[in-house]
Amino acid sequence: MKTTNISIKTAIFRGLQAPETGTLVGYGALIEAFNLAMPLPESLSLISEKRRNYRENEWIVYSNKTQFDDTLYKHLVFALKNEGINLFFFKKLFEILPENEVVELLSIEGTGQYTRRIWFLYEWLLEKELPIPNLEIKNYVPLVDEKLQYSLTDGERSSRHRIINNLPGTVDFCPLIRKTPKLEKYRSENLSTQKNNYLKGIRKSVLQRASAFLLLKDSKASFTIEGESPKSKRAARWGQAIGQAGMHNLSHGEFKRLQQIVIENTRFVEMGYRKKGGFIGERDSDSFSPVPDHISAKTEDIEQLMNGLITTNNLLLNDETDAVLAAAVISFGFVFIHPFVDGNGRIHRYLIHHVLSKKDFSDQGLIFPVSASILNHISDYQKVLENYSAPLLDFMEWKETQDHNIEVTNNTIDFYRYFDATKQAEFLYDCVKDTIINIIPNEVTYLTKYEEFKSYLDNIFEMPDDMVALLVRFLEQNNGIFSNRAKVKEFKQLSPSEIADIEENYKLIF
Repeated sequence: MKTTNISIKTAIFRGLQAPETGTLVGYGALIEAFNLAMPLPESLSLISEKRRNYRENEWIVYSNKTQFDDTLYKHLVFALKNEGINLFFFKKLFEILPENEVVELLSIEGTGQYTRRIWFLYEWLLEKELPIPNLEIKNYVPLVDEKLQYSLTDGERSSRHRIINNLPGTVDFCPLIRKTPKLEKYRSENLSTQKNNYLKGIRKSVLQRASAFLLLKDSKASFTIEGESPKSKRAARWGQAIGQAGMHNLSHGEFKRLQQIVIENTRFVEMGYRKKGGFIGERDSDSFSPVPDHISAKTEDIEQLMNGLITTNNLLLNDETDAVLAAAVISFGFVFIHPFVDGNGRIHRYLIHHVLSKKDFSDQGLIFPVSASILNHISDYQKVLENYSAPLLDFMEWKETQDHNIEVTNNTIDFYRYFDATKQAEFLYDCVKDTIINIIPNEVTYLTKYEEFKSYLDNIFEMPDDMVALLVRFLEQNNGIFSNRAKVKEFKQLSPSEIADIEENYKLIF
């Protein structure tokens, strides 16, 4: 077992320029020392040669007073104490450490809180018991440090380890989210209450119309994100499905039902969970060989991963976990697994609606049009997807199949169940806030003005609804002025003075 020479004195590490020369410690140093096949964590820990603490880009710099013995146990303690739990790291480390050396490691501080955490993680991740007797001490310690990462409000107690397992997931699916200033600020703003307070003063008729408009808007946006322009009927059909988000519990059957709604023509699509590999990306223009940006989970892992996702979803719904954080974990976890040949993207965004609805975040009878905000921030959306996918490509071993698909040849299941979902959670909160302060108010304001203008037209001209809609569309397209065509064709019944009156009222209202 590697017990010393783990720290690395450096100014540059794997192409990353450190803010100063210092000693790399924690997860970054351990990944390098044990040559673990995994990406680096989002932040790296560096002990300065001076007495100062600060953050810069991906580096967290600690005072030289933090220096500790260069052993595996001390590095693990430092990582747990300062960087939180990295399930992917622990799984990789435990897979290469002989069992007797793990037992020896755990004997260094037998009943210490960090020893207990490492012990619990070993038995939980590997699903095997070490030859160590149950603890008999009284006090319990939480597994996840709530100052560093978000956890379950009420975890399950393990009397064997005297640990409260507050991990926000199961062994088959447990992404973690770090506590960042950005996320804490969003959570303190209580955005759901802000939305509900705003909507309280809106007339019911306007809310009903807004709900119908936003359903269609969100559905169309979700298709547009996928590069599709669906017929109105297909978009309306998916909009109806979004409107039912939260009504059905997630299950394997529910996922397949959603795919059937998304894929109208199944003639060329193999329905249900994939039976072969999958990837997102381009193809070489000459050889048609795959050039992946994202590689989907292996077919033999899909059932287990989806079982884990469904169970974790139920766990988060029954806990006081923040609605947006839960939605980020479930929705992005699903799209990273990519269990279907087609339809994954739209179902991924449906899952945001599903979790928000189940957690009572989106109420007042109004659909939460988050896809519209995602479309408005499409480059950020692509970056947050790549933030997960790109680092993993270096650790994926695959070969091209005869039909120019991908066959993954190494074990990759942990890539999809133990990832850091912080960036995804921050992005989703960005979109949620944008939806609350911009998209919904803009839509409601527009419809309030529309109803006022329609009422004016009804009172003066008794104009049918379809004609009102056509008139508004013409005026919107022509800066509030009747076009010559409108005057001589669609609205030839109107006199010049009536046209002038309508144009004046349009400008006043809109």
